[in-house]
Amino acid sequence: MPSNPQKCSENTTKSLSAPDESLIVERIYRAVMEQRLAPNTKLSEARLCEAFGVGRMRVRRALLLLSSQGIIHLHSNRGAYVACPDKSEANDVFAARMLIEPPLVRQLAHSSGDIDLALLTDHIALEDAARQKNERTEIIRLSGEFHTKLAQATGNKFISRMMRELVTRTSLIVGLFGSSEGASCPDDEHRKILAAIQSQNPEQAERRLISHLEHIQSGLDMGARQQSQDDLATILGSAGLD
Repeated sequence: MPSNPQKCSENTTKSLSAPDESLIVERIYRAVMEQRLAPNTKLSEARLCEAFGVGRMRVRRALLLLSSQGIIHLHSNRGAYVACPDKSEANDVFAARMLIEPPLVRQLAHSSGDIDLALLTDHIALEDAARQKNERTEIIRLSGEFHTKLAQATGNKFISRMMRELVTRTSLIVGLFGSSEGASCPDDEHRKILAAIQSQNPEQAERRLISHLEHIQSGLDMGARQQSQDDLATILGSAGLD
């Protein structure tokens, strides 16, 4: 029998209310997507434990999951850091997206009559609302999610996972090299891509997608750098999920 039943009950309650690995992963992922966690930010285990109110083992499992997704890098004897792509990797990421996304939207346009596109329509409405309120971090997050939702609409889970990683890498790149609002997804371009898909026009959907990616890449300043932050508790505390 426990020597202190009241203390045991309190610990059980704390354990039940503490976030699991998936929530920790999602909060860090969202903070990266919203550019509140800059590339090369050190993710101290002790500070993450404090921010989330959990033990080191749970934090370490979350970091391993994030590393497998390419969101962070784990360095022996140095710890975990938010991934920090260089110019070469930035070019590779956009080249990869150019290989994957144009045929992806062509496929969606060919079969749009058999696909429920309501989620994409609703998502664009959320983007519009965020722009009207000038909520920059929400705009950045939603802009990236539009592309992952395009991949999800294909029903191909492997493509969806690849797009999530590529979109995350793109957000890191924009965080490093973005010199203006033009480096994130510009107004109306998502709506035009979706309209081409809905009208079952594969060629137009592909052209608009390619133009869209070129627009984002052209808004990058490869000489720019964003400073990493140290206050993980504040950053991740504001990354709460509904």
